Amino acid sequence: SLAAPRAARAQHVGASLTSPQPVVAPLRPVRLAADVPGYSGPVSVVLFDSRRRFAGAAEGHVEGGRGEVQVVPRGALGPQWAALFAAGQQVAVSPALFTLDAQTEVQAGQPRFDRFVGAARELIRQAVLEYESADGRLLRGYRSPDSPLIWLRDHVYAARAARYLEADGRETLDAFRDLQMEDGSLHDFLPRPFVVPSPYRTPVEADVEYLYVQGVYEAWQASGDDAWLRSHLGSLRRAITHTLQHPLRWDAERGLVKRPFTIDTWDFEYGPTTADPATGEPSPRHWIDERTIWGIFHGDNTGTAQALRMLAAIEDRVGDPGLGEVWRGAAAAIMSSLNQLAWNGRFYRHHVHFQPLDVPGVDEAAQLSLSNAYALNRGVLTEQQAQAILDEYIRRSKTTAAFAEWFSIDPPFPPGSFGLAGRTGELPGQYVNGGIMPLVGGELARGAFRHGNETYGFAILDHYWQRMLSRGRSFLWYRPDGAEGVGSDQTVPFDAWGAASMLAALVEGAAGIEDSGLAFSSVTISPRWAAVDVSGAYAAARYPASAGYAAYTWSRAANAIGLEASSSADHMRLRLLLPAEARGSVRVTLNGSPVAHTVETVRASRYVVLETTETIVNVHVSW
Repeated sequence: SLAAPRAARAQHVGASLTSPQPVVAPLRPVRLAADVPGYSGPVSVVLFDSRRRFAGAAEGHVEGGRGEVQVVPRGALGPQWAALFAAGQQVAVSPALFTLDAQTEVQAGQPRFDRFVGAARELIRQAVLEYESADGRLLRGYRSPDSPLIWLRDHVYAARAARYLEADGRETLDAFRDLQMEDGSLHDFLPRPFVVPSPYRTPVEADVEYLYVQGVYEAWQASGDDAWLRSHLGSLRRAITHTLQHPLRWDAERGLVKRPFTIDTWDFEYGPTTADPATGEPSPRHWIDERTIWGIFHGDNTGTAQALRMLAAIEDRVGDPGLGEVWRGAAAAIMSSLNQLAWNGRFYRHHVHFQPLDVPGVDEAAQLSLSNAYALNRGVLTEQQAQAILDEYIRRSKTTAAFAEWFSIDPPFPPGSFGLAGRTGELPGQYVNGGIMPLVGGELARGAFRHGNETYGFAILDHYWQRMLSRGRSFLWYRPDGAEGVGSDQTVPFDAWGAASMLAALVEGAAGIEDSGLAFSSVTISPRWAAVDVSGAYAAARYPASAGYAAYTWSRAANAIGLEASSSADHMRLRLLLPAEARGSVRVTLNGSPVAHTVETVRASRYVVLETTETIVNVHVSW
């Protein structure tokens, strides 16, 4: 309760409440100026956010008509309404005291965390490619590190984390949609006048359609734009139907997506350099003919299963929920068939050939390919499978001669297995034939955080920071000895694909902020700082395409951890990683009162889990 004032008036003409900052960040304290002429005594402030939700109260003191009140901004983004009270009366109102705004950032008192987002932002910014198409449309997307074009694959994987930094990528996906072919398939890249004026689809690829679904889903999740999503619905259905029905993509006998024998998800087939049938020029095998070696590649199938589940959620929102159940059933059937065919108990076999094939110089059964790392984060594995894949990478990290276990494929194919017309990549340890890729490391790190290997996740992020990101350079691939992977004179030192993968691991893994709804309508917050030498942290994730965000401050003390959270969400799921020494029972309070909670175990890690719909969230865990 407020103490009695030393001087009080029934009316306080000229009273005001002002903020020295017109724009403030969530949970960053702000000292407000409280002026009540002719008054000395206690005052209080009440705040409501832009959605008219109670956003907090604070007390202060005025002496001789002037004083300060410190508030902690929280709630929905936008202008906040505030009222000042003195002597039990409302003496001033500010309809827009300040505007709450957020940007993606992580601060934990160490450069490897504090500078990470800014450095990744700069690398991704450099990869932006903008130009005018032949029909006058302004195209903007994330270029491939080794090609001056906007490839759908590179753009989608970069945009997945760039959506935390930049406002939109929807126009790029519109352009790919508008070029969709009659059979439902999509082109690899957008045409660029005077560079490559016509779009093209490399025939051996089977991943482009699921990447389109993923790209649309993730752009919609960031923007919350249902009308835009609806404009893609027909194209999404045609794309996924192409994968599930076209004879060059679908193996009806096995119920799985098929493709020619390529290295993982890349676009050239096994065999020596040959002649391009269209030009006669020396070329890798990008096409399908009577010599094509067919089989099942696991990454096409885990990616398609994820896309089917995404499409089901889209149907539930703007389409046909009954059809959504069909898509979910198809995803489950694919994973069941894939696990029977390609899962070896430790990871997915790289390629299961339809006909017996002897590949000299390599044990195919031992090959660990990069899409195993992607499978960790596609929501299609059992917990046991995910942990087995992580264990395999960790085991190989202890025996490999490479500087990191972020293998494109391990062991690589011998020289000459995949002819590239003399380009870099024909030899082991080059490009996708055994090159070391940050994009793999990022997926491993995010998967490690998700599946109870937090220390491993932090180690990967630290390695990437020290060797690459802190230097402002990151390449698509590196040689096993650490040399930068320069494939041609078109190669650039800003790999947005890899940087985005690592950034997602930091934001969603280490900081643990994951959107479990639409534009952060529901959020899961799992800070994992207890696994490293951090005593306090601030983290925020924001979609510039919408007002969706989540932020928190985390602190650690002797025998206790604390979390204060704010977001645009209607529902928060909080998962607080306990430090290793907290092995017994715990006491948990929410806003000062005991709260129902559970303790979730993931491997050796223990998380305190609770849920809330409150706008004000202060959690204290002690043991």
